[in-house]
Amino acid sequence: MKIAIIADIHGNALALEAVLADLKQRGGTDQIVNLGDCISGPLWPRQTMELLRKLDAITVRGNHDRQVATLPVETMIASDRYATSQITQQDREWLGALPQSIVIAPGIFACHATPDDDATYLLDRIKNGGLVRDAETAISARLGNGAGNCKIVLVGHSHRPDIVHTRNGITIINPGSVGCPAYDDDEPAHVSESGSPHARYALLTIDENQPAALPDIELLAVAYDHEKAAQRADENGRPDWAYAIRTGFSKQSL
Repeated sequence: MKIAIIADIHGNALALEAVLADLKQRGGTDQIVNLGDCISGPLWPRQTMELLRKLDAITVRGNHDRQVATLPVETMIASDRYATSQITQQDREWLGALPQSIVIAPGIFACHATPDDDATYLLDRIKNGGLVRDAETAISARLGNGAGNCKIVLVGHSHRPDIVHTRNGITIINPGSVGCPAYDDDEPAHVSESGSPHARYALLTIDENQPAALPDIELLAVAYDHEKAAQRADENGRPDWAYAIRTGFSKQSL
């Protein structure tokens, strides 16, 4: 069984199209899993929603999906507010109805961040103002028993592609971000940086005849017209997003 894992599209329809084209060129997949944060950002939220509705992916709700679906517009951050202005009430309801977590197949668990919290990093901690992989003991503690008996856990949220195999035999996969390669956050202050403009996703291949074996995992980086996406961010008054899309770094780390 082959599963494509996407996460943190953040309204970057161009990057999503590039990932889907790359996936098709590789022969397709049995299932696509979308780990949330679908549309928040100054890019193409409506077009991204249209692509996702046609995609028939298994999707979990990210923290920004929850915020777009439930918060009063006047309390939203700018990226959520712009996305909300471009989509329909039906789209907001679709985002709000997404599950926080789901078992997508026997032994495979998916959530946006941690099983219990859509805004807590599972694999990462903040060090010197940036995200780094945390200790395995801390990762396992945050995961707890939230994934049940599943031995593969799919997560997003940090925008950093990574793979960790815990001492308890659980393989955790973060595919990285499809459409937002860097960002800065102020609660607490830190940045996340992938270091390049590529659109990221992952391929997970499982031998169903050997369910106890380690899975094959590919962390993939796809080139696309990121300059066009950066220009879109500039046009919508977000030079911070434009810089991140062009470089894979945040201006806050300069």
